[in-house]
This record gives sequence, structure tokens and C-alpha cells, in this order.
Amino acid sequence: MLGFLRRTRPDARLFCVCDQPEVVSRSLNIDAVPIRPLGPPSRSKLRRILSKLGDFGCAWRHIRKADLMIIPGTGILDDFGERPQAMPLKILTWCLAARLVGTKIAFVCIGAGPIRHRLNRWLMLGAAGLAHYRSYRDEMSRNFMESVGFDTTNDQVYPDIVFKLPVPAVSSPASTPNPGRLTVGVGVMSYRGWYGYAEGAEQIFSRYIDKLSEFVIYLLDGGYGVRLLTGELGDSTALDALLAGVRAARPQAAENIIAEPSYSLNDLMEQMSQTDIVVATRFHNIVCALKMGKPTISLGYARKNDVLMAEMGLGDYCQHVEHFSVQTLVEHFNALVENRDTLAQNVRQRVADYDRQLSRQEEFLLSQYL
Repeated sequence: MLGFLRRTRPDARLFCVCDQPEVVSRSLNIDAVPIRPLGPPSRSKLRRILSKLGDFGCAWRHIRKADLMIIPGTGILDDFGERPQAMPLKILTWCLAARLVGTKIAFVCIGAGPIRHRLNRWLMLGAAGLAHYRSYRDEMSRNFMESVGFDTTNDQVYPDIVFKLPVPAVSSPASTPNPGRLTVGVGVMSYRGWYGYAEGAEQIFSRYIDKLSEFVIYLLDGGYGVRLLTGELGDSTALDALLAGVRAARPQAAENIIAEPSYSLNDLMEQMSQTDIVVATRFHNIVCALKMGKPTISLGYARKNDVLMAEMGLGDYCQHVEHFSVQTLVEHFNALVENRDTLAQNVRQRVADYDRQLSRQEEFLLSQYL
């Protein structure tokens, strides 16, 4: 989104509302403000109420300087890992402040649903209802909004905005007929269930890591190269746990695993350019792999993975992260290896179509809101 705005409206003053303004300002070269003022938590009910009023005052003070507030991409309208007082309330606070000061609001290529917590749903739908423009990253998201009684008559569906990111200037290694020389990117996520703070979270995490470790061992035993991929810095916990499991079973082979940190989706795509096939859990790991034209297997935690994979002609290569079978994963992998050239060509064609669709949305935003 920043690339689009800087290219088409170079005279516009841009600022970002986020949780870590120092990090965002430094990495994206943009002014940034905190999504809420930082302060110690309070046990006093009165102080908590005053704190929320202060949050609204902060939002009002900043957003009144803007003509348009854009919320670009992500599953901003699902409550994966969210408590009501966190992101759901923050979104509503800023949208309400924007409406009151006359700032237009655009939700662009967002994901929606599921929203399982009743209060989360009330807060998130309230925020979405304040927007002047809404587009969803898939038909499933719009269908979810309709299913909870939200009017989507004027809403649009476009692909995930990440498909507009420029591809890193790193060439992909040529695949060889010898499958033992293929490199497999394995996306690792610190997954602990839909609500990671709920009971049973650690058991979910352990089962996931154990099974993923078993699959990595299968790859190493088969002579494949393995590159571990992450999507957030917090995934280092899962990466360390997986490496520990593999080293315990195959100490020498584990030394051949490549595991480098990634600090952006650009870093992630650069690493993926050095792979031939990707197996991943995080949604945007899947998106980046497809963006790079890689045949992909999804071990997803929500239907959004399955929907995207089906659109890419890879719907047969999906399992749920909490229930996947290693044997089925191996079967999917072997089938993908056998058909990878055809599947990769289909993915590249679909990605090109996504790019054209997103360009049409950019033209609309320019004509109506920018």
C-alpha cells in the first residue's frame, strides 16, 4: 500500500498507526504514531475507563489531520489470538474517531472471519460498518460478513494485497530431474490454537512441532535440502523447538538445515527463491510462496488457506494444522514433486491475473478516494 501511495500520490503526507511506531518508522521510512498511548496496566476500573477515553483522545488528535485512513490487508476482521480489549477495540476506536472528524475510511483487501468471541464480533463489525469503502481478499470473507448479518451490497472482492509486492531481485535455482537435489522450504509457526492463551495451547504446539519434525526428518533422509521459513519473529520459538527435535533424531543431518531470520515479507520471498517447493502454515507464508511461483502445501489453521490454495489449483494439497497426518503430508509432497512444473506454471498464471485485478482496484481508489 505504501508503494502504491508513494508512486501515485508523491505529494501526500503519510503516517502509520501501529503498535511499534519506532520499528515501523525506521523500517518503512514513514512517520508513525502509537495505536494507543503506552502506560502501565491498572487494576482500578475507573482508571481503565479513563485509559480508554485517553485512547480515543489520542486517536481523535491524530486522525483529524488525515483525509483518508486506509486499513490495508491482513485478517483484520478475524479474532485469531485476540482478546476484545486488544486489536478489536483499537480498530473501533480509530474508526469511530475518524468518522467523527470527517476522515474517510477504507478497508482494502481485508480478511474477515471467523470471529468466535461475541464481544470481538460486536467491536469488529462496528468498526467495519463505519468504513466508506470495503474490499475483501476472498469471497469467503464477504460470505462470512453476510452470514453475520452485515450488509455487503457495495463491497468488492480483490486478491490479497501482498500479491502486489515487488518480487525480490533474486533468481530461483533451477530444479533438476533428481528429486534428491530439490530444496524444500518448511514454514514454521508458533501455533498454539486459535486462541493461543486458551487451555491446551502447549499440547497443540507440541503435537504440531513433533509432526513437522518427523516430516523434516523424512526430507533429510530422502536427500532433500531443507530451508526453514518463519513469518514473525515470535516464530523463533517454534523454529528452535523443531531444530531440537530433528537434532535429537539426526544430529549430523540437522547441520545441513538452513534457518535464517526474516524481518519482512521481502526477506521471506528472497529465502523462498532458494527453494523449489514450500510447505507452510502461516497464511502470508502461503501467499509469498505462491507469489514466488512455488508449488505449495498448506498446513493451515483457517479456511482462508484452503480457499486461496483452491484458487491456485492446489486445493488437493491442504490439511488442518491441528489434525494433519504426516503420512498424508508425505503423499502430498511426493505428488507435488511429480507434478511441480505444471503446477508452478498454473500458479504463475494465476498470480499474474491477481496483479491485474489489484491494478483495477488501485485505479478505483485513485478515482474515488485519492
